[in-house]
Amino acid sequence: MLYLSKLFICFIVFSFFGWCLEMTFGMVTTKKIVNRGFLIGPICPLYGLGCVLLYTTLNGYADAPIILAVASIVLCSVLEYFAGYILEKLFKTRWWDYSEKKFNINGRICLEMAIPFGFLGLGVVYILFPGALNILSFLNNTMIYVIASVLLAIFITDLFVSLGIIVKFTDMIGHMPKDMTEEISKFARENLGKENKFLKRLIDSFPNLKIDFDALKKKIFKK
Repeated sequence: MLYLSKLFICFIVFSFFGWCLEMTFGMVTTKKIVNRGFLIGPICPLYGLGCVLLYTTLNGYADAPIILAVASIVLCSVLEYFAGYILEKLFKTRWWDYSEKKFNINGRICLEMAIPFGFLGLGVVYILFPGALNILSFLNNTMIYVIASVLLAIFITDLFVSLGIIVKFTDMIGHMPKDMTEEISKFARENLGKENKFLKRLIDSFPNLKIDFDALKKKIFKK
C-alpha cells in the first residue's frame, strides 16, 4: 500500500510536469497561455501514467539504454494510440490528429512525436523517478498516506467534473448541422466557448479537434 501511495504521488507530480510541458509547447506555437489537457486542474494524466508505466515496466532495462529508449517509444506510442482510440469511441470526437504528419498510424500517433518518448524513458528511469522516490523517502509513512489521499480526492473530483464538461460539449456539437464539419473549430470558439469558460478552455486546448457527426447524432437520438 505504501509503494502504491508513492506511485500515485509520482503519477500526480509527473502529470503536473506534463501539463507544464504542454503549456510551454502551447505558448511557443500559439503565442498565448492555454490550460492544456482534459482536466480543469494543472495536470495531464497521460504523462503521469506514461511515466509510471515506463518506470515500473522498463526499470529492469536500466543497464541497456538503447533497449530502454526503443521500448519507451513503443510503450508510450501504444499508450497514446489507445488513449486516442478510447476517447474517440467514448465521445465520438478526435482530440488530436497527426494525419498530416509523415509516418502516422490512423492519425493517432506518428514517428515525429514518438521519438521524444525514447528520451523521456531514459530521463524517467535514470533521473526523474529515482529522484522523486528519494524525496518521498524523507517523509514518514503517515505523511505519504495523507498526501496521497488528498491528491486522490482532488483528482477524482476534477475527473468527474471534467468528464461532465466533455459530455456537455459533445452533446452541444452533436446538435449542429453536419455541413458545419469544415468550420467546427471556428464555430466552437466563437459560440460554444461563450457559454462556459471551462468549455472555452477545452476548445482552446485542442486546436485540431475533429468531430464524428454521424456517430454523435446516433448517440443523441438514442437518448
